Amino acid sequence: MTGVKQVKISGIEISQHRLEFAPPFHASWDSKPRHHWDATIVRVHTDAGLTGIGSGDLMLGFAGHEELFVGEDALAIERHYRVLSHINFHYGRCWPLDLALWDLAGKITGQPVWKLLGGLADKVRAYASSGTLRGPAEMAEVAERYLAQGFRAMKIRFQRGDWRDDIRALEAVRARVGDRLELMVDCNQGWRLPHDTYAPWTLKDAVAVGRELEQLGVYWMEEPLHRADRAGMRRLREMVDVRIAGGEMTRELTEFRDLIVEGCLDVVQPDAALVGGITGLRRVALMAQEHNLVFTPHTWTNGMGVMANAQLVAGVADAPYLEYPYDPPEWDLDRRDYMMAKPLSLDAEGAIPMPDAPGLGYALDEDRLARTRVG
Repeated sequence: MTGVKQVKISGIEISQHRLEFAPPFHASWDSKPRHHWDATIVRVHTDAGLTGIGSGDLMLGFAGHEELFVGEDALAIERHYRVLSHINFHYGRCWPLDLALWDLAGKITGQPVWKLLGGLADKVRAYASSGTLRGPAEMAEVAERYLAQGFRAMKIRFQRGDWRDDIRALEAVRARVGDRLELMVDCNQGWRLPHDTYAPWTLKDAVAVGRELEQLGVYWMEEPLHRADRAGMRRLREMVDVRIAGGEMTRELTEFRDLIVEGCLDVVQPDAALVGGITGLRRVALMAQEHNLVFTPHTWTNGMGVMANAQLVAGVADAPYLEYPYDPPEWDLDRRDYMMAKPLSLDAEGAIPMPDAPGLGYALDEDRLARTRVG
């Protein structure tokens, strides 16, 4: 456009950070307790003095590819997405760069990202995503605390060894809160960490669990089968009434196309910080809408990742709820969001308000980042 000065990328800076803590966090999907929380921060600098910031996966394999972006128009986001998709094929998940580019685009244009994407809603309702396996009585107490803090939905993790023990914890929560909370269940069968080699559920296992969840009025059943078992997910979806959710670690957008077109999911859950960035996932969000499915991202990174997904949802999607990782005292805001100048919090109604600030609306705690830097 005549008269508009092009803003060019002048450099990309990546830093790694680690917060050590005690007591550890016992994540339901990890057999090893977690004694620290890592954060990757990506900064995209420009010749205009503006910097876009993103956070998410480790950016493995990105080193040496900076020259593919430096000197390019900062707003050529679709072009940058194509380059990142090629890097993703050959190396690791480098999508935090896409988030930083969207943050930068908002700062260049003076608009929040959610408005650049479509401006559908000015807030996104959150569900409390628990991460620790607790006994029935304690899970019921946790649910009461979520209610008191304004949440209207929560997710309970399975993985207690025997799914019948998981059901007992879920029953205790439902007995305590009635229909005051919408309940979701994460079965954690889709993938494993490298050190966890035990097998996922079979279809028969998942059907048995799904029929119990139907009786308890569960909103969705997340990752009930291995991520590659598309035939099993399709059959399970036909055999039970509870919604089937998945896709949080799926790598390629073509895989989401297949999951959607083949009728495998009711709820599509990619994470912009891990898969496709905002640029790729807005395609998936619209694809899900065209097939009358729920699009609501996975968001278990940090507050910066949650906000990136929230702005995507607020811009283009009608998600009933968005994941909000929060399970104090083991997983509180001081651990999750240590890299941020201000932790991402909710309003009194359990929603994430969309900021008016240009970009993604967050800032870094530079002093804390300097103290926790490890690379």
